[in-house]
Amino acid sequence: MESKVAQIDHLKKSFGEKEVLKDISLQIEKGENLVILGKSGTGKSVLIQCLIGLIEPDDGKITLFDKDISTLKEEDLNTLRRKVGFLFQSAALYDSMTVRENLEFPLRHLKTMPKEEVEALVTEALKNVGLEGTLDKMPSELSGGMRKRVGLARALILKPEIILYDEPTTGLDPITSREISYLILEVQKKYNTSSIIITHDIECVEITSNHIMIIKEGLAVAEGTFTELLKSNDEWVRSFFHKS
Repeated sequence: MESKVAQIDHLKKSFGEKEVLKDISLQIEKGENLVILGKSGTGKSVLIQCLIGLIEPDDGKITLFDKDISTLKEEDLNTLRRKVGFLFQSAALYDSMTVRENLEFPLRHLKTMPKEEVEALVTEALKNVGLEGTLDKMPSELSGGMRKRVGLARALILKPEIILYDEPTTGLDPITSREISYLILEVQKKYNTSSIIITHDIECVEITSNHIMIIKEGLAVAEGTFTELLKSNDEWVRSFFHKS
């Protein structure tokens, strides 16, 4: 039975004297959107970088697709990473490339893939985010929301099983933020992807989350659904859910 796609057990990570992650455990089920909340600098981005082996933890075990990543050779880890999509805060598009070239970039290692198949994947990915007409545009010609959509299209092109979203709505106006949040939900439903979403946007949390973890000073201090945490007895936890 398919269930967990990733599991983290007792993860610890320090940089010099600073303990960033003191003891974090979590698991992500197939098709689940997990939102991680926490004040800036609480190690949320470090956590997802540890998950895919970009940062080596000091202690703890990380299991991705039933494999302990600490035991994998670099080549095997890279193969595993191809099952993971990323949407970075800045959308991280290559400014010197067209939208088409940006989307083809993740496919470059698949040298045997026929050109027609590459084109079909690019077209499908752009259609998924409602941007079919932008193929030959440069990123500088797109709005912030459109760049974010292209970034998501690029994350989707290899049909990942997990997508990591790092502040997907930051810098966008409220209407565009809402559109991106609903797009994350559509992607989850269409592909049954699992996601970790790092965000400060409470509307995005409400729209996208199946499960929420709140990190404070390197520890997971609360977990639950949006509704459960909204009614928490802990005033600090509740403070995340009430806009000032």
